[in-house]
Amino acid sequence: MAKFTFGGNSSGRSAVGKERVKTSKRRSPQSARWLERQLNDPYVKRAQAEGFRSRAAYKLIELDEKFHFLKGKKAVVDLGIAPGGWAQVVRRRLPSAKVSGIDLLPVDPIEGVTLFEMDFMDDRAPDLLVEALGQVPDLVISDMAANTVGHKQTDHLRTMGLVEAAAHFAVEVLKPGGDFVAKVFAGGTDPELLAILKANFATVKHAKPPASRKGSVEWYVVAQGKKG
Repeated sequence: MAKFTFGGNSSGRSAVGKERVKTSKRRSPQSARWLERQLNDPYVKRAQAEGFRSRAAYKLIELDEKFHFLKGKKAVVDLGIAPGGWAQVVRRRLPSAKVSGIDLLPVDPIEGVTLFEMDFMDDRAPDLLVEALGQVPDLVISDMAANTVGHKQTDHLRTMGLVEAAAHFAVEVLKPGGDFVAKVFAGGTDPELLAILKANFATVKHAKPPASRKGSVEWYVVAQGKKG
């Protein structure tokens, strides 16, 4: 398994085998805690060993193991695709599927995936994503989250706004029988959005995959069986 190297004598192993990270003039206590968490996170190490760009890949894998939404899919839209872990999972499990993805951040090329570096809220985005597939999508996955400002209610509303936009997109473009998977915050989807999903999909469920850190407020909504 590949090892993490950060240089210097900034870390060492404790008696229980965990990496410990020391603070320095150039590293704040907060960044030291983040680095220590990364060093000791089994999903981070597993992602590096298995060639995934982020530990988030295992969230999609675990959700799929529970809900089986990847099975048989031929055209997939990935919203909030950066850095590409979810798209990698799709390509490995569905090598013949068409995939298009969008993010404000740049994403290194992924074989078989058409990438758009732009805002999903741009009026042009929905048409570009579908046109890139050359067919009607049967799965929309969204790991989008708004940049946090430190105010819990504001952060929640901003991210839920993106989830709502993704849901409306899915309802509009998915073929009958298609599925929608999206990240939400603790407490699940808002009542209005939940009503929209229940009206347009056969089943709507919430889940928190094991790969999602215990302290994280993120959950995922899985809406399956788009109604005709």
